[in-house]
Amino acid sequence: MNRKVSVIGAGNVGATAARSIADKELADVVILDIPQMQGVAQGKGLDMLEACPVEGSDARVLGTSDYADTAGSDIVVITAGLARKPGMSRDDLLTKNCAIVSSVTAQVMEHSPDCIIMPVTNPLDAMAQVVYRKSGLPRERVIGMAGVLDSARMRAFIAQELDVSVENTHAFVLGGHGDTMVPLPRYSTVAGVPITELLDKETVDAIVHRTAHGGAEIVKLLGTGSAYYAPGSAVVEMVESVLKDKKKILPCSVFLNGEYGVHGLFVGVPCKLGANGLEQIIQIDLTAEENAALKKSAAAVQELVQVIDMD
Repeated sequence: MNRKVSVIGAGNVGATAARSIADKELADVVILDIPQMQGVAQGKGLDMLEACPVEGSDARVLGTSDYADTAGSDIVVITAGLARKPGMSRDDLLTKNCAIVSSVTAQVMEHSPDCIIMPVTNPLDAMAQVVYRKSGLPRERVIGMAGVLDSARMRAFIAQELDVSVENTHAFVLGGHGDTMVPLPRYSTVAGVPITELLDKETVDAIVHRTAHGGAEIVKLLGTGSAYYAPGSAVVEMVESVLKDKKKILPCSVFLNGEYGVHGLFVGVPCKLGANGLEQIIQIDLTAEENAALKKSAAAVQELVQVIDMD
């Protein structure tokens, strides 16, 4: 294989994504973590490599702490960062992860200047802004993972409620990755039929609320830690669309230059992903209420960006 994906961060999300990329034989995989975690990255990488014969995959997997091993990557997925700890403010987490992602981006660009970067670290939209500014890459090559995850959660809830296959469900989620995200029920469908015609308003509203708080629900259930299976799968869908030039329409956090009335911010919108990365932003008509919700979500992202002085 000659394609290469590097995953920066050997935690649960990074390891889940790396394993799936290798299992699907999408590319050779390098999973990297800081020197203090070198044994973890190496051990997980070796474990994944040894799983490949069982999966029938000839992908090569390497765990490392040396960015030189990531050289020539086609795609770099950034999951590195801290989880919020007791007593840590939102701004503290933001500042610390900004420093981590900024450092990671500089080293990624040194070894893979032609790559596409997919940030996953939270707070996602602000971290994508950090990558974009630090890397100097065109906006087509910095694509944040958020909406694919949020839409997957909404699709799961729709399928549960209607007792249908998830393959029949499509969900539309715009805005920042967080409580202010904007699920759009009238664009969310089952076999082409809007869920607003299949479910009563109370049920739809409950699905929308659960989608917006999907991550928090899992954190509460786990007690410690946060979701990683669905986030890992979500970023792999994006990686696959790019590497296979599938041109899937997926909701991703990208830098907007006036689309949807938003300027200079990473916000989740429907995107066409292909070999060139972001190939098109799909613009849809929003109602006044939906537009107001999207503007509110963008304003929440702007607040985060201002804290790290990346506007």
